[in-house]
Amino acid sequence: MTQRLDVAYYYPAPFWGMGQDGWVKSLLLFFDKISILLPGYMYGRHHFADPVLAELLEDQGLLEVLEPTKWIDHDMAKKLAETVSGLLANGLFDELPRDVHFAELSRSRIGYGADVDLAESLVSELQAKQLAKPSEDGVSVPLHPTVRTTILVILAQLARSAGNRRNLSIHPATQDGCALKDLIDTLSNERMPSRSNVVVLDLEPVSFNLDSVPLDELLQFRTENQTSHRAYMRDLRGFMAELSDVDSSEERGALLLQRRQEISDAAHELQRSTRIALGVNLASWSLGIAGSAWSVTTGDPFGAVLAALGLGSGAVSSIATASTKVTAYSYLFQAQRTFAK
Repeated sequence: MTQRLDVAYYYPAPFWGMGQDGWVKSLLLFFDKISILLPGYMYGRHHFADPVLAELLEDQGLLEVLEPTKWIDHDMAKKLAETVSGLLANGLFDELPRDVHFAELSRSRIGYGADVDLAESLVSELQAKQLAKPSEDGVSVPLHPTVRTTILVILAQLARSAGNRRNLSIHPATQDGCALKDLIDTLSNERMPSRSNVVVLDLEPVSFNLDSVPLDELLQFRTENQTSHRAYMRDLRGFMAELSDVDSSEERGALLLQRRQEISDAAHELQRSTRIALGVNLASWSLGIAGSAWSVTTGDPFGAVLAALGLGSGAVSSIATASTKVTAYSYLFQAQRTFAK
């Protein structure tokens, strides 16, 4: 079998803009390529948003443009509908103010391309709760901004199972701290069934602002140093899987203390080698990871989704088995407003 590519899934927006080149390029130190979920009728807008890097990455096969009508299959659309319906049934959005600006989300990202009936039913549920309005253009649905972001965050997590079906290892990655907070809030909401403790890691800075580094130099550096960068990412994933098997906060705290120095040492070595090789001494970037250990029970729609997103040994073969633990996670790449020493 062909070796799986490690693909960074950019979210929640469909594409990045100018001024984010540095952190987008930093993703290439850890992943084989970057992917964006971009509806067909919006194709080309990513080139306008970043006329230099986006087109260059796509031309070199480093940017995978996922078209929702092809990427979101029936299984993904079904899990999205079940999850959002579960959140609605548990009153997660009941207290949201309705007098806000509704933002459009493409019908394809709601699942219309995979199952029209499922998507229509979901939109009807949202409209009944005054969280969606009728389409004005035939290609998108106006949604409450919180609901819209929640759907995009869920799609990012569902992308992992969709990737598995395509022999890809998908890793949700964002620079948007609010999107990560939405993930954490959704996983830890007290009204969700089978709620479990959310694990959040904010780890050491490992890379730098790469705005001034030409892409060809970065790719050469990646070729020479990818082994160490990938080993660092494997360590993070393994650490998250290990934490997902721990029940008490005391035990988790002990593990964090025990492993933090090891990961910190690896991060600082990557930081040093990157600075020396690329001559970068600007604002540093931190790489964090957030996720949740979740106890899956029958009838738990969000747990059912997370079951499909299991990490390594945390994956489950059946969601009907009670008290099975699974793990969802997302990477956060965030600029620090300090100067590297």
